[in-house]
Parts: sequence; structure tokens; C-alpha cells
Amino acid sequence: MRRLVPLAALVLSATLVARQPADWIAVSNAYTGKLLAIDMKHTPEFGSAQGLAEFDALVSQPTREDDDRQRAEYDALAREFEAAAGRQTSAQVAQDLRILADHVELQLRQQDYARAHKVPFLNASALVFAGLRPLLDEQTPAARRAAAVTRIRKYAGLEPGHEPYAKILQRRVAEQMAVPGAAYPARAQIETELGRNASYVEGIAALLQKYQLKDWQQPLQTLEQQLADYDRWIRENVLPKARTDFRLPPEEYALNLEAYGIDVPADRLAAMAHQAFAELQSQMAPLAAQIAKQRGLASSDYRDVIRELKKEQLVGDAILPLYQQRLRQVEAIISDRKLVTLPERPARIRIASAAETAQQPAPHMVPPPFLHNTGQKGEFVLPLNMPPAAGATETERYDDFTFDAAAWTLVAHEARPGHELQFASMLERGVSMARVQYAFNSTNVEGWGLYAEYLTRPFMPPEGQLISLDYRLLRAARMFLDPELQSGKIQPEDAYRVLEQDVVSSHAFARQEVERYLYRSPGQATTYYYGFSRLLALRQETEAALGPRFDQKAFHDFVLAQGLLPPALLREAVIAEFIPARQR
Repeated sequence: MRRLVPLAALVLSATLVARQPADWIAVSNAYTGKLLAIDMKHTPEFGSAQGLAEFDALVSQPTREDDDRQRAEYDALAREFEAAAGRQTSAQVAQDLRILADHVELQLRQQDYARAHKVPFLNASALVFAGLRPLLDEQTPAARRAAAVTRIRKYAGLEPGHEPYAKILQRRVAEQMAVPGAAYPARAQIETELGRNASYVEGIAALLQKYQLKDWQQPLQTLEQQLADYDRWIRENVLPKARTDFRLPPEEYALNLEAYGIDVPADRLAAMAHQAFAELQSQMAPLAAQIAKQRGLASSDYRDVIRELKKEQLVGDAILPLYQQRLRQVEAIISDRKLVTLPERPARIRIASAAETAQQPAPHMVPPPFLHNTGQKGEFVLPLNMPPAAGATETERYDDFTFDAAAWTLVAHEARPGHELQFASMLERGVSMARVQYAFNSTNVEGWGLYAEYLTRPFMPPEGQLISLDYRLLRAARMFLDPELQSGKIQPEDAYRVLEQDVVSSHAFARQEVERYLYRSPGQATTYYYGFSRLLALRQETEAALGPRFDQKAFHDFVLAQGLLPPALLREAVIAEFIPARQR
């Protein structure tokens, strides 16, 4: 077995994000390195994904005993963080210690809850694919890819000291089945995820062939059989006891919201969202009427106008050039309007594979590694060949991402000035690792993505503006559909009606959305609009404080330079640093 990276080397790698780190960043990274060392020791796949080749041939062995050891290490480190926070003179280091301590404390509470109350659904095929994918990537140096074969052998238990990964997961599930009163996963989740596992297995083989690796066929065949046996065991032992009620207990849902960065109760989220939803519909009406008049459409209702725009679908080789063209146009808007500082290099956009689509069935940004980056960049990935969900017919098709008017706002959100720029700023300007790794939650990330759409929308053509408002309408809908489904106030058919009729989503996309609210990641969908609303409120507060001295480009560059600070800590930084500096 290859040795683990020593702590000193890990901290040094962390400082690579900031080529010449400020003194406070070096101090903060020293603390963060201790937490990273624990996490990578127990989940070396995480280390690989962050560009550290020392971890490439290692795999996690997620036994209960391993969890117990990690928990003890967490407990000791949490006490160290608390003691260090009390003697800090640097406000930035103190903020980072709060981030680290909060992360550890939340992880422990989530583990306590899961052990006491849950039978988990651990999808072995999806976890194995996620462990191999960072090594089998075109941006990964070729010399590192061969470690994927070693990792497959260890997942299959073919190397000394390694138990088959699927067997460990089966034992973990069985342990929780013995807990009195433990809640089983939702039936719909198990059936849907198992139905997609073939895409993961096929995707692994396709990537191994693509990169011409050797000696993988027999180990992968063994692993595939183990994964198939595990799925069969789940069907026979867990599925019959699965919940037909998708709703999570309120305590678990509250933990989910907290983990995603939400710091207000679910009912307040829903109230904010309903108000925003109605306001957005009123903004869409005159814009739709303008487009209908220009195009000679029979109806000016925004729903009918969007349906007409969706008829302008692109297929095959025409899709990627459209997005590349839109990227150039959006970048011109950013430069002309002085919205934010752009990187000098081009952004990356590509089409997803079938396996990646099964893993993440929506347009998304794949972040670059931050700990040891050797030139890798974030990628805007378009999953356009969506596999049908369980029970779906072959006639169901997505029309939500491949029409002309949609490209404007998707580029703004996922590429520039959205996530690609967000991650590039952290990587290229330098920021502490606490703000990259352990403040990384959906509210902090997705709030900027939706805010990026807001920044560029006024400069889009009318069709792009309407779809941008429609996508914002979707995010507002998410913020009341998700909590109201989980509380039982509404049922799935109500969510389908809102998504398909008012948001004008395809049925396939609405199904994907409802799956997200019910069992894929309950609570996560609320973060887009909530994070956006907090960031917009902070901008308005800053504008009021500075008046004519407010410079939006300077403000946006400052926000990005803070990394992924939670809204409350970001406000502290703006009030304490940005506003006084601009006033001077």
C-alpha cells in the first residue's frame, strides 16, 4: 500500500491555490490541512479528485469501525479548533475556524441521526463510478490513469487487505436494518436508482477502453458481478420494506437544509418563494406580449410563448457550437458592462456521457481540483442524452436545454459569470482552503449562479430574457415545492402541475425535479433562490451605504475573492472591509 501524504505536504499542496498566500491564509490552511488529512485518510477518492496522486491507488473501506475511528479524530480536532478560535487575532482565520468547527459538528450530528434512525440506500454502482471518474478524465495526466485499474482490483477485493466494496456496503445496510424502528429508504428512490445502474457499469468500461488501459477486463468482470449481486440483495431484502411515503422526518429534513446552507425554517422559505413566484410571473407577462407581437403569435400568455420558443430545438452537432457562440456573446456583455473581471483563458464546455448523465441529469459545472491543480479547469457539462427514469416511456424527451433561447441563461449560470468564473476566481486569485472545501455548500455556490443570471439578463435579447425569468421562476418554485412536499402540504401531482404548466418544463424534466425533492436530495433545491436573495440583499445594502461610490465590478470581484463564505460571514466581510475601503 502506498503511504499517505504527510500532513506537512498536504498543507503545502493546499497553499498552491494561492501562489503567494497572505499570512492569514497560510495560518488558516495549516488548520484546514489537519481536517483534510483526516478526510483523505478515510476517503482517499476525495484526495484523488483534488489532484493528489498519492491517493490514486487507494480506496475507502467504509466499515463501521472506520467510521468510529474517523469520529474520534473529528472529536479531538473540533476541540482544537474551538481552542484556537479563542486566541485568534486575525478576523479571517477566526472566520475559517468557525467554518471548520461548524462542518465537523454538523457531520457528527448527521452521523448520530443516521445511526439512530435510518436504513441507508447505498448505491454501490454509483459510488464506484464516482471513485473512478476523476482518474478517467481527459484533464487527468495520463500517468495517473493506470491507477484506476488498481482501484478496480481493490474495490473487487482482489488485493490483499481489501474486502469487496459491495460486501462492506451490504454489511453496513444490514447493521442498520437491525436498529429498532429505523426508517427504510423510499421505494421510488431504490427502484429509480437501481434502474440506472447499468449506465454506470457501461460507463466504466467505456472510459477504460477510451484511455487504452491494460489488464482491467477480468477485475472489472469480477466487480460487475459483485455489483449485480449487491443490487439483487437490495431488491430482495431492502426493497420489500421500503417506505411508500417519501417524506423525511422533520428533524432529518432540517438537518438537510442546514447542510445545504439554509439558515431559516422551511415554512419561511416557502412563504418567501410564493411571493417571488407571483412577482416573477408578473414580470414575464409584458415580455411575453412583446415577443408574441414581434413573432405574430396567436397567444401572448408567457406559457404559450415559451412553448413556441421551445420548438426551436437543436440536435446533434449543432448543440455545442450554439453554446460556444452564446459564451462569446455573454463574455462580451460582461466586458462591455463591466460586470466582473474575466479570466484571460477560454471556458470549457462539453457534452456528457451516458454514465455522467445518470450521475447528474442536469446541466452542471464540474469544479477543478483545488488542492493540487496542475492546469485542470472547471467544465460546463451538458447532459443532453438523458436516460428515462423508471416507468418513463421512450417517447418522453427533454426539450429544456437544447433550444436557442435557453442557452443564454444556462451559459450565464454554469459558465460565465457563473460557476466557471466563480471556481476560476478561487483557483487563480488565491483563497484559503477552508473557504474552498468546507464552506462549499449549495447556498454559497448556487446563490452566485442564479445571481449571475440576474446580472446578465437585462442585456440578453427578449427571448433570452424571458427564458432567464422562467428559470428564475423554476428556482422560486423549488423553494416552496420542496418543503411543502416534505411537510405533506402538497402531493407530487401538485408539483408536476406547477412545473409543467406554470414553469413550462417538459414532463421528463419535471420528473427529474420531483425526484430531487422527494429522495435524490431533499432540501437542496431550495438553495438557489435563497442564496440569490441573500446576495441580492447584500448588494442593495452595499449600494445604499456607498451611493455613487458603489462599483459593481469591484463589489463582484470582492465577493468572489472571499471564496465560498456563507451569507452571514460574507456580509461581515463586506461591512468590515469592502464598504470602508470604498468610502476611503
